[in-house]
Amino acid sequence: MKMTIIGGGAWGATLGQTLIDNGHEVLIYDLNPLAVEKINQHRHPFFDTILPETEIATTNLKEAISFSNYYILSVPTKVVRTVLKSMNPLIKQDSVFINVSKGIEPDTLKRVSEVVEEEIEKLKGFVVLTGPSHAEEVIVRKLTLLVSASKDEALAKEVQQIFSNDKYLRVYTSSDLIGCEVGGAVKNAIAVISGVCTGLGLGENARAAVITRGIVEIIRVVEIMGGKKETAFGLTGIGDLIVTASSENSRNFTAGKKIGQGVPLDQIYQEQKQTIEGIRTIEAMHHLSEVEGIELPMINVAYDIIFNGVSVEEGLQKLLSRDLKSEDF
Repeated sequence: MKMTIIGGGAWGATLGQTLIDNGHEVLIYDLNPLAVEKINQHRHPFFDTILPETEIATTNLKEAISFSNYYILSVPTKVVRTVLKSMNPLIKQDSVFINVSKGIEPDTLKRVSEVVEEEIEKLKGFVVLTGPSHAEEVIVRKLTLLVSASKDEALAKEVQQIFSNDKYLRVYTSSDLIGCEVGGAVKNAIAVISGVCTGLGLGENARAAVITRGIVEIIRVVEIMGGKKETAFGLTGIGDLIVTASSENSRNFTAGKKIGQGVPLDQIYQEQKQTIEGIRTIEAMHHLSEVEGIELPMINVAYDIIFNGVSVEEGLQKLLSRDLKSEDF
């Protein structure tokens, strides 16, 4: 099968290798000519690894669109709508979109599936492929489990078959598209907060508390947005949160760690080559908290620290001075 990957970054180039491992043909589109050149030289644009010779890339969007009618979206969520607007007039046949990015639009509070439905006229179906997965490990073929979620069960199973292999990648399916999209997005916000605690030197007890209470905040968002809370206890919730909120390979955790160490946000953005989705998600979830009146104490304090100039110490004090409560669920 032919597959077009929109975005030749860390994850896009890595999934290209996986698809080729599984016997598919791949063409990667990216705006960055340096990334495209490197891929065509069979080098990963972010990691020091060799890519398959048949993994090729282009800066020509029309060429990428005409290559296939299966499009893997691997671009930062902040540019998803812009990219889709560019793609839409070039798409001449009903197409499948597989999103592998994790985020929510801060202003509209829309999931990527909703943005795709708004912008793409010839849309056959949408799948989110998500779960606990660092590209650094998948590129060297380390064991990874993912979830293919869609409102279309047959399409979810098709994507499951496309990406699964018996060497290192196993994919499960889910009918809870909302829960999987939301869990994958909100866990990035919690990962930033976990990093802040680490940057402050608060210890493993604090990190465990952040992860555990973070699941509570994820569940609240999943439910208010129409997903199933049970989904948050699976790979796209707890699983994704564990790997993201406790690893130096996580750009969100690393960004939070620097915030905890007092590094200015502008400097963090300059030093980080990859997108920090958790910062945008904190902004989006704060907006959701205000609009829907749901309690997201950690996320809202993180918003005050990042966007309102509240010191990390003040934010921590605000959390610890909240009314004492029961943990009965």
